[in-house]
Amino acid sequence: MCEANAYVYKDGVEELYLENVDVMKPEQGKIYLKNLFGEQKVFEGDIREISLLRHKIILEKR
Repeated sequence: MCEANAYVYKDGVEELYLENVDVMKPEQGKIYLKNLFGEQKVFEGDIREISLLRHKIILEKR
């Protein structure tokens, strides 16, 4: 499986935001995330980094 976990970066620390992210869609300053189990979250901020090898998405608030 190639899903990634999403983390929020704050004060030098990465906190888990959503596991097994399957869909990530940036729209109008928000990032819509959906995982394999149908759980959905909306993050207001930016994509800081995506590591495909580590299956990791790092988000950051503005």
